[in-house]
Amino acid sequence: MERIEALIKQLNQQFEQKGDAEQLLGTVQLLQFELMKLKVDSQQTLGTAKVAVVLPFAKIIGQAAGYEEYAPKPIAIEPIKEEESVKEDEKLNRIEAEEEKKMGESIENLSVVSKTGQLNMFLGEVNDIPTLAQHAKEINETANQSESLNDKLKQGKTELVEILKDTPVKDLRKAIGINDRFLYINDLFRGDENMYDRCIKTINSFNIYAEAEYWISRELKVKLGWDNENDVVKQFDQLVKRRFS
Repeated sequence: MERIEALIKQLNQQFEQKGDAEQLLGTVQLLQFELMKLKVDSQQTLGTAKVAVVLPFAKIIGQAAGYEEYAPKPIAIEPIKEEESVKEDEKLNRIEAEEEKKMGESIENLSVVSKTGQLNMFLGEVNDIPTLAQHAKEINETANQSESLNDKLKQGKTELVEILKDTPVKDLRKAIGINDRFLYINDLFRGDENMYDRCIKTINSFNIYAEAEYWISRELKVKLGWDNENDVVKQFDQLVKRRFS
């Protein structure tokens, strides 16, 4: 009776916990088995000792049949049709035949045995490999092209400088760049920036080149000791000429 009581409690717990149908069915079958066993034991106690016990498994199976709708249903596997199987085999055979054909063509292109018995290897078209002399010639041609390009750039730069030398300017202060400004201050005006600014302003105020040339000779070249053969002095004179050209 203790076993039956335990199974009943277990069945109630499974039901309250919303257990699946298979658990409930298993517990019910065990409970039914214990009940049938208890019934047989009671019959043996009342009757003779020689009693044939036959468990009503058919009845158990019949009672369990009501739970078939909750049991997992088997997956139906459709048999492969004979026509589809034949098509798959033909497809595989066709693919294998194409692969064998490609392999044979590759081997045929890779090697050919000549009449003399020598094995000639081919890997498609063979391009001519340049010799060392040809490679050196190409390098020299490239270098010559680079040199000619540099010469053209230098020539163009020189021509541009020559053109700018004769281009007139309206204001010396704007025409003189930063580098030339420091060059003139250090080499011509003894590092005196104020003197440089005053002189440039004075030269800009003249109307003709003759006036500016006379003033530069008397006030700058004589007093500051400028050398007419100095490149910086020549550059400054050229800039003053452009101011009045």
